[in-house]
Amino acid sequence: MSTDATATPKPTVAVAKPTAPAPNASAELIEATREYKASSTELLAMQEQELRKAVAKLEDLKPLVADGLVAKVALETEEQNVAVLRARFEATQKQIADSDNRIAQIKEEAELAQKRAASPLKLVAKAYVPLNNSSTMLRFSGAGSWSLGGLGDVQSFFASSFGRSLPTSAIGQSGTHNRLNYDHRNAVDVALHPDSAEGRALIGFLQSRGIPFLAFRGAIPGVATGAHIHIGSPSHRLS
Repeated sequence: MSTDATATPKPTVAVAKPTAPAPNASAELIEATREYKASSTELLAMQEQELRKAVAKLEDLKPLVADGLVAKVALETEEQNVAVLRARFEATQKQIADSDNRIAQIKEEAELAQKRAASPLKLVAKAYVPLNNSSTMLRFSGAGSWSLGGLGDVQSFFASSFGRSLPTSAIGQSGTHNRLNYDHRNAVDVALHPDSAEGRALIGFLQSRGIPFLAFRGAIPGVATGAHIHIGSPSHRLS
């Protein structure tokens, strides 16, 4: 958990040209999304067939119930079944539409990253060196935008670099942040020490993408519960 509760001196600024993100990361995300869409499309076809059969059965029951040949409860049961099948069908339709939107978003983010890589970004010079003994917190405001939708790119970078999942301790709002009354809805906490090899690599990646972050070497009362890297703008009080 982290906040911007303490005042920090104005950082020195240097101009650096960020490296472009690995092109394979976006391509792999797009391919995985397409595979998910393909499997959802197959499921949708089966759900549509099942729904049509249920609707036909329901229509056949209606005159039988009207004539008193079949109990009304059978009709009610079939109506509930149709409602459940229709809800599943519509949910799968939404998943397919969301897949198309996600692919478009990944392509847009990749194009934006390439444009950023071709232009110099203003980076905090201190962020390029390990935190010294007198520094417990490092803040990088970033020149790019950030939302939880960009977490996939960070996770892909970390997994491809270190062969394991990004060790997140909080994604968005958590019970701890609720209890402490901090707005963490658009931030991610990563359980890495900023001076570790993995921590330094993550910080370098975030800088190259212009993603804001706070890095803590240890706990700061009322600000951070321990060493970690907070991805996103500083958290503020909810009220």
